[in-house]
Amino acid sequence: MPGSASGAPLVPRRRKRRANKDPWWTRHIAKPLSVLNPATLMSRRRKPSTPRSIFINEKLPADYFDKKGRPLKSKVFSTNQNVTSKYTILTFLPRNLLEQFRRVANIFFLFINVLQFFPKFSTISPGLVILPLIVVLLITALKDGYEDIKRHQADRKVNHSVVHVLGGGDGQYVNVNPMEGKAKTFVRGIPLPKRKSKKAISAEMKANVDLLKSGNENDLERQHTIRSHVSTWDNDPEAGDNSKELGWQRTIWEDVKVGDIVKIYDNEPICADIIVCATSEEEDVCYLETKGLDGETNLKSRHAVPGISHLDSVQACATTQMRIDMEPPEVNMYRLNGAIVLLGEGGDVTHPVTLDTCLLRGCALRNTGWVIGIVAFTGDDTKIIQNSGRAPSKRSRVERQMNPQVLFNLLVLGIIAMICSVIAHVLEKKWTPQGAYWMLYNDTSQDNPNINGLWTFFNALITFQNIIPISLYLSIEFVRTVQALFIFWDHQMQYFKNGQKIRTTARSWNLSDDLGQVEYIFSDKTGTLTQNVMVFRQCSVGGKIYYGDEPEVTAPAKKAKPVEDTMSSSDDNSNSTGDVASLRRAEAVEIPPFHDRTLTADLNDLDSEQSRILHGFFVVLGLCHTALASESESGQITYKAQSPDEAALVQSAADVGFVFLGRDRNILRLKTPYAEQPDEYELLNVLEFNSTRKRMSVIVRKCDDQGMILLLTKGADNIIFDLLSKNDESQAALREKTDKDLQVFASEGLRTLCLAYRVLEPAEYETWAKEYHEAEVALTDREEKMEDVMAHIETSLQLLGATAIEDKLQDGVPETIADLKRAGINIWVATGDKLETAVAIGYTTNLLTANSNLIIIREGTHSIHDQLRDSLGAFFGDDLRRSTSLTHLETRHSTQLRRVNTGVQSLVGDDNGYRPGGFSLVIEGSALAQIFNDDENEDLLIQLALKCNTVICCRVSPLQKAQIVRLIKDSLGVMCLAIGDGANDVSMIQAADVGVGISGEEGLQAVNSADYATGQFRFLKRLLLVHGHWSYFRNGTMIVNFFYKNIIGIGILFWYMFFCGWSTTFVYAYVYLLFWNVFWTLCPVIAIGIFDRNADDVDLMALPELYRYSREHKYYNWPRFLYYLFEGVYQTAIGYFFIHYAYVTTTTRSDGWEVYKDEMSTTMAVAAVMYANLFSGLNIDAWSWWVVFAVWVGPFLIWVFTPIYSVVPPTTYFSGVYGNDIFLFRSAAFWFGWPFVTIMALMPRYLIKFAKQNIFPNDIDIMRLVRKYQPNVDPFTDPMLGGLLDRSRDNDNMSIGRVQSNAHLARRTSIVLEELTAPTEYVPATEYPPRQSTEYIGRPSIDSIHSRTGRPSIDSSRVRPSLESHGRPSFQSTRLGMAGGIRGSQVDMATGITREPSRGFGFDVEEGGVAIKRMQSSLSQQSAGNQRYTLRRLAVHNRQNNPTAPSPNRAFKSLRNRAGSILRGRNRSSTVNTSTSTQVSGDDFPQRLVPSPPRSP
Repeated sequence: MPGSASGAPLVPRRRKRRANKDPWWTRHIAKPLSVLNPATLMSRRRKPSTPRSIFINEKLPADYFDKKGRPLKSKVFSTNQNVTSKYTILTFLPRNLLEQFRRVANIFFLFINVLQFFPKFSTISPGLVILPLIVVLLITALKDGYEDIKRHQADRKVNHSVVHVLGGGDGQYVNVNPMEGKAKTFVRGIPLPKRKSKKAISAEMKANVDLLKSGNENDLERQHTIRSHVSTWDNDPEAGDNSKELGWQRTIWEDVKVGDIVKIYDNEPICADIIVCATSEEEDVCYLETKGLDGETNLKSRHAVPGISHLDSVQACATTQMRIDMEPPEVNMYRLNGAIVLLGEGGDVTHPVTLDTCLLRGCALRNTGWVIGIVAFTGDDTKIIQNSGRAPSKRSRVERQMNPQVLFNLLVLGIIAMICSVIAHVLEKKWTPQGAYWMLYNDTSQDNPNINGLWTFFNALITFQNIIPISLYLSIEFVRTVQALFIFWDHQMQYFKNGQKIRTTARSWNLSDDLGQVEYIFSDKTGTLTQNVMVFRQCSVGGKIYYGDEPEVTAPAKKAKPVEDTMSSSDDNSNSTGDVASLRRAEAVEIPPFHDRTLTADLNDLDSEQSRILHGFFVVLGLCHTALASESESGQITYKAQSPDEAALVQSAADVGFVFLGRDRNILRLKTPYAEQPDEYELLNVLEFNSTRKRMSVIVRKCDDQGMILLLTKGADNIIFDLLSKNDESQAALREKTDKDLQVFASEGLRTLCLAYRVLEPAEYETWAKEYHEAEVALTDREEKMEDVMAHIETSLQLLGATAIEDKLQDGVPETIADLKRAGINIWVATGDKLETAVAIGYTTNLLTANSNLIIIREGTHSIHDQLRDSLGAFFGDDLRRSTSLTHLETRHSTQLRRVNTGVQSLVGDDNGYRPGGFSLVIEGSALAQIFNDDENEDLLIQLALKCNTVICCRVSPLQKAQIVRLIKDSLGVMCLAIGDGANDVSMIQAADVGVGISGEEGLQAVNSADYATGQFRFLKRLLLVHGHWSYFRNGTMIVNFFYKNIIGIGILFWYMFFCGWSTTFVYAYVYLLFWNVFWTLCPVIAIGIFDRNADDVDLMALPELYRYSREHKYYNWPRFLYYLFEGVYQTAIGYFFIHYAYVTTTTRSDGWEVYKDEMSTTMAVAAVMYANLFSGLNIDAWSWWVVFAVWVGPFLIWVFTPIYSVVPPTTYFSGVYGNDIFLFRSAAFWFGWPFVTIMALMPRYLIKFAKQNIFPNDIDIMRLVRKYQPNVDPFTDPMLGGLLDRSRDNDNMSIGRVQSNAHLARRTSIVLEELTAPTEYVPATEYPPRQSTEYIGRPSIDSIHSRTGRPSIDSSRVRPSLESHGRPSFQSTRLGMAGGIRGSQVDMATGITREPSRGFGFDVEEGGVAIKRMQSSLSQQSAGNQRYTLRRLAVHNRQNNPTAPSPNRAFKSLRNRAGSILRGRNRSSTVNTSTSTQVSGDDFPQRLVPSPPRSP
């Protein structure tokens, strides 16, 4: 592998990386036992993929059957049943038991319980001995069963969705294709909905039905017209009312079979992978929404297979004969090939089947009345299921860590048992010849001294069995259940949608502590980060910017008032259409209509040039698209487009008064403010988008007397600028002014594109149309020829202006991402969107910042391996760090190729690679496909990703999302969380350690497969930083205290072995040991798991940096585990030997008799319970009355039990402690013994905790001290803890929606907390992102933007007033967090060129399809290949010459000094309420800390 210039390889070859990196436990224990994983051992394995043939009205060939006449297994198709549950009635018991006995402790206790069934080792009743294990297994099984019942119910809801299949008519159509049986479940089904009575059908529909049944051939055209308007089964005249009538019969999804002919109606989901036969449209085209499949919200077009479009009726489908040959099912989402063979007397006719002629499961039919299709793939064979996986059996990291620790305790138990057996055997062999009296009867047949050592070994296992805590698992299950309820009850994670409350719910209760250890988050984009809502914000027309008016808090009708109302001609007819279009806004009040008074005035000035340009501008917006207009029953017009941004553009034209009314075949109708009747345009051509053109155009002819032919174009600004007329000076001036306006839009994070037009001469168009037709039908190089012909016509354009739209994010997404990054969590975005769109969302969500350096990996002229290698070498090569000569840097920098000026001023200079914001990696799915096929490429990707702050994966399939998660999880051994909302995210959610599903608009597939379900992405912050932190802290503390208290229980027994000849005799009554984990010591550890917390939720939300203590596994690890074991050994030694020698040195009885063993041991038992419970109390940080009760209930019970048990007569129950109360409670050794050993046992822990809290505190300890001495301090606003002086909190518990009141403070960021440990490699940074998680700073003025960026100032008279006070969302939550900053430039490793920052607008097209996608506007900029080395060298030089970056320890010392000033009781009014009394100057503002970037794992 090529290395750096120093000779060392950039990345060492580690093909066996994972095997060599795994610890001993994983290699020798965990991996061999992984074959017993119930998820793989008992799950149904998928059959190997084979080609298939589907027969319609044809018999199966003879070779499809075996000798017994049964279909061959290879010819049987998968059932369409959806199963995300783990268990069935038959597999529940064995699989659940297998899953529970993966725990070492359960196996051990099963062995111990079986051992005690033999009389030789029996202690008490064997049935009573095994009862605790049965209870533990039963409760866990009930919990697992309840969880799985909920999964079954969700599955049943999907499986019992209604679909309409051709059937009935006494077997006129019978599907002969064999299907496998359905899985048995134990949840009741959902009854099919009843159809409306025929009496409810209108008389007109009855007449239409009669007309259709008459079969008059002269009325075929009318039949088609009527049928095309059918969009529901209730109104379909061919619907089957009963099984005897041939028609479209209702059935459920799980009963759909391969070969079934189905009819899908408008807005219905697709139940399987279906081949399209016919649609309700004349062109046999249908429109599909695929966001549940690939995450994209744009509508995609599909068309029927040529040659079978006649299958548009029940009779035609029932009588057709065909065979469908399909390739094997595969995971590739973008490939599907097959052929339909029509069988007839004249010979077989073959028609191709492609992805464009199929509807895939997970999609939904949109804007199409109906589609008739044939089911080709069902169930596991569908694309969506092929890209997902079975429900895994996930176990938390804490539970996985417990197994080796339980094994360690088991090893200790084995050593103790071995010591007892060996020493007991030696002593017995020694004492037997001496005739010791305690060896009486040792020579009987049942007592052989030669093998007694072996029996002593097994007795020792029984005696010291409590070192393995069986009740620990049951306690953890109970605590996790309560923690799941806490999450469910948290009102701050509730989301109200459409009047319905959506709670955050734990679907898997055993992963709560994993939420506190997350290091990587993998997020989907569509529906997870965004709302799929685009808002038209601004536009530049004719060199003049229209910012839009401030939104008015009025009734929706007034807000929706169209521009026609202000026109001079405003009769009823002209206004009605505009009102209809505007009323759409009433349904979504959060999306205000675009309205600008200045624009309206300019538009009304009909004699001005600006009015003419505005007219052309909005005509292009209203016609240059492929959106569909539909009118609801209430008369409202809604637009369905390929992407939300295209719909926003069309809607903005309607808001102004240019209302697109729809398309009738090739006639486009546009309502304008100037005419009573809509204008009509004939659509001649649609020039589609591709990755090279980066623009789309339409050619239309106006349907009037002149018949003017217009070319309307929209696209990226640099592309449109190159196509403008070169000889027009006015165009050059307009271009320069528009370029400046685009910079203003981009600085605000808006997505932009330019509009232009050209008038075509009829002769020119006719000549071009012939060339275009020839290119369309060319069999070779069709795409290249079409691009050349399209480029010929798209020249000499006239620029009209530019648009700026805003991509609406979910509430709080940028703030949540910023805070999660502050918490040290790495965030990756995996989306199916195009590269440009993904990058734009990265900036909008704060994943990318103004100072980010982008590295783009995609397919291109360079191989993926070379791109990865060159990226590491160029930006992170060792040879570059050694060279810091500025002269050499300038020499190399001057030789780079510079971008040719296209007339657009660069927003960002050519400094990519040495900007201070670190590096961000953007990689396409096609590149990932090659990386996953090569181990060396995987190593390169991991090394490159670890050096980048952010990774964005675009154009990835659902399977690739899962592969990304597994790559990071397996290679780095980190805790990964995946979050998504659609079916395309299921595989990623299942592959991650923790899966979170968002209850969105894309169905329940993600939620059904997730471990946690929530309403919005912003709730992830509280779920991790609060509930995750608390759960991990509670569970970790509870577990180590559990091990500790069990050491206390058996430690006293062990020390007694020195005095009983290692005979495994119990020092105290067995009942004390039996009740140890049930009554004496259970409650305090349960209280820790439920009520304890080391920090308040407000502090955890305000200071995300506190999350690092749980993220770095501080609360449960081997050192802490061993420390608690050592504490237990020390305390038992104190408790045993002090009391032992106090009793045996001299008698404690007043009568002088020798002390009986149970007097001494009862004192030990009482003392052990006291300091075991109080020790747990010392470890609790948050006390409540429940905690007080839990800590003292054990001592109370033993104090009540001891005297009662001592007076039980032997006739009732024989015990050796009868009468012990007479001697015990009268002994001074008892009353002085247990308090003395309790104090001595707890003293070290008390001193250590005091020192840790007051002498060596960490950040959480400091915050606890702050809370103690200043309980009213607000970490959100206090400047000493990271807040700003002039911020006041509102009533929102999530601290979202704050507005900065003073302009000079709005431009300042908060002082943030900094990590203690320095990163492995320090990357210079000026500051962390502003504290956007807790407040909004508000958008600064345009003048302030230019004052910081160095751009020319804009006339303030042209700048609209600030809208912050009105709470307009676009200036708060989705403003990139850049405060007027600019984006970093991009390096495309596929081509080796540096690109200017994207302006953010993306409109993707479906290449080769009927509908056009949207594309991203970006500026290209070339650079030399050696520029990468120059940039990195300059970065090193800047870093070495940067004296302002403090060390992390010094920075944290400063923070602690400030926190200490709070503890010294300073006057709060001087810091918090300064806004009401004083003015704070910039010099008085506290100095900002420069935080270190997160460390690479």
